[in-house]
Amino acid sequence: MLTATYTLVALSVEHASVRLSLLSFQKYVRSTLMHQNSITLSQLEYACENLNSLYQACHWRKTEMYLIPALREATERADQLLDELNRLNQSALLSIRMLQEKLGSLADVREDQVNLICDSIETFCSSLLKRLEKEEQELFAIARNAIAGETWFSIANQLMMHDKHLEEMKRAGLVPVAAVEAAKPKAVAARNLAGSLRVVDDGQISIPGLQVLPVISVEESEAQAAPAPQVRSTRQLPAMK
Repeated sequence: MLTATYTLVALSVEHASVRLSLLSFQKYVRSTLMHQNSITLSQLEYACENLNSLYQACHWRKTEMYLIPALREATERADQLLDELNRLNQSALLSIRMLQEKLGSLADVREDQVNLICDSIETFCSSLLKRLEKEEQELFAIARNAIAGETWFSIANQLMMHDKHLEEMKRAGLVPVAAVEAAKPKAVAARNLAGSLRVVDDGQISIPGLQVLPVISVEESEAQAAPAPQVRSTRQLPAMK
């Protein structure tokens, strides 16, 4: 069980990084946007870009790529919980889509719409935070008891190879996001073997920098959210299932 313990600790560390980023963005929204009478288009674009990055980071966590597929193979005991986790995921995704639909059609968001937008962002953050909590408190417990020792060894090896490949890419001079892009074939191949590959709407794989998810401070957020010309993001979101 030492391998299982090592693996779950490693996954918890990744959870902590994503959770901190979600909480940081949630704090920014509560301390700034919620107190405004209007939201500029640049602020809305900034919010959508951050929500998309946070969603992708959650979507491509090692728990999703390696642990959940192994658990599905090992037992049906987690099926109900996995369905609940997926509903939380869909709730977060719908919140992003609602905000993205507003881009391009609004010069700025007035008071009567500020609450709606902030509520959507709050729903997004709360849904993913609740998912992370359920994974650590319930999913990990089921996995520890249901997954066999040799499978834990395989998962641990996948995690180490994942990290090793990213480090090699970074040492080769790639910036964090580019390093993950270069690592895509290995991550996608591993997920294919696990039977749990997900693709974005245009058929391309999108994997963010899992180990380097930026923590958004309130000060940095306020500076970045100040009205300024911005290039619209064309990044696609994963297709809903």
